[in-house]
Amino acid sequence: MGKVTGFLEIDRQDQKYQPASDRIRHFREFTLPLSEPEVVRQAARCMDCGIPFCHGPNGCPVDNQIPDWNNLVYEEDWEEATRNLHSTNNFPEFTGRVCPAPCEEACTLNLEDIPVNIKTVEQSIADKAWANGWITPEPPEKKTGKSVGVVGSGPAGLAAAQQLARAGHDVVVYEREPFAGGLLRYGIPDFKMEKYHIQRRVQQMEAEGVVFEYGVNVGVTTSVAELRGRHDALLFATGAERPRDPGVPGMELAGCHWAMPFLVQQNRRINGEDVSHEEPLWAGGKHVVVIGGGDTASDCVGTSFRQGAVSVTQLDIRPIPPLKEDKLSVWPYWPTKFRTSSSQAEGAEREFSAATLGIVGEDGHVTGVKCVRVDERRVPIEGTEFILRAGLVLAAIGFSGPELGTYIKELGDELELDQRTNIKANTDDYRTTVSGVYACGDVRRGQSLVVWAIREGRQAARSIDLDLMGMTELPR
Repeated sequence: MGKVTGFLEIDRQDQKYQPASDRIRHFREFTLPLSEPEVVRQAARCMDCGIPFCHGPNGCPVDNQIPDWNNLVYEEDWEEATRNLHSTNNFPEFTGRVCPAPCEEACTLNLEDIPVNIKTVEQSIADKAWANGWITPEPPEKKTGKSVGVVGSGPAGLAAAQQLARAGHDVVVYEREPFAGGLLRYGIPDFKMEKYHIQRRVQQMEAEGVVFEYGVNVGVTTSVAELRGRHDALLFATGAERPRDPGVPGMELAGCHWAMPFLVQQNRRINGEDVSHEEPLWAGGKHVVVIGGGDTASDCVGTSFRQGAVSVTQLDIRPIPPLKEDKLSVWPYWPTKFRTSSSQAEGAEREFSAATLGIVGEDGHVTGVKCVRVDERRVPIEGTEFILRAGLVLAAIGFSGPELGTYIKELGDELELDQRTNIKANTDDYRTTVSGVYACGDVRRGQSLVVWAIREGRQAARSIDLDLMGMTELPR
């Protein structure tokens, strides 16, 4: 815990943002960090909970020892706080920026709507550790002679690869794109997390012995059979990339796109990659309609404003949620309540209880989105139809599972999928139905959070190490 009476004496202080009028002019991170003394004060608010729900099953998926490192920050032992934080989380500077912080929703102080500012403390520990040179390569003392191939370099693949390399295995990460990071690099906008954070970790992992091979599309440019011949074990951590189809007529019109290609192209631009061969996906000077109410939709909103959109409207088929949840019936679980993301706060119009009937256009190009109000059962209400003006429509209603035309097609019936077309594997050993092949992250559990991907990558690494060596010292 922190200061014994800290939660009674110290008010919660959140990080501030650059004004919206300033931050929409660039793609850099815009959070204004708290001062170090203020972070210490915020850590001091951690209570001596009988049960610290923040790192239980309802709080932190990677089981961060949150009260422990809050106390270490309160005592200003930042270096030990760094060691403690990294004992459960390979990449706290990632989660400190992009995690929605279920730990704070589960905090006991959240019963009074003033949870400990856990996410800010986590990010501060990681940033201070990098600034002071405390994060260094940790190569293994000895090698095992075993080889593991990791397919995909998103948060799950990176976490697994780092754990396996530190256990002494020869690890090769196969990545389809020119750079590592997966969703972190190509899906999450730079204004939420700049990509030098990823590159520092890649350099750390390379110094630990991990080899990255880029431009490898397993099942297309390189076969699974070839990789199985190279390695003692193979781990799939390729994510859930297949977009969920909104099933509305008119999506074939020019100006209608899935959300992810829009976000990926902008990230490629910022990363200096050549996008001249692609159809330009650009919101500048247009009225933009985003179909969907989740994080990806919100990222489309923020990106559209930065590209110079005239207006951005976000459609959500769900009714407007309550402004405040009933704590006694929901806590410590993640509540459904009205939330406004930083991107939405930049000027988006939000339409709730609005279903999309179709896309309308002229001369083959989108001009509007036809909508209708729906009741609580999502049944259209007669006479409530309306049309939103649109020059660009982005569908962002989630993901259905992994791409099926690559290695999954190659393995065929040998690789069993679940009912949602994710690779079937349990959380005890992460083994698939193919001998020596494992799966973790979104490709196994479906679309989820970065922090869940890191957890599954770590656990899968432990399972692989145990199977290869007969014992393991890697943590679950």
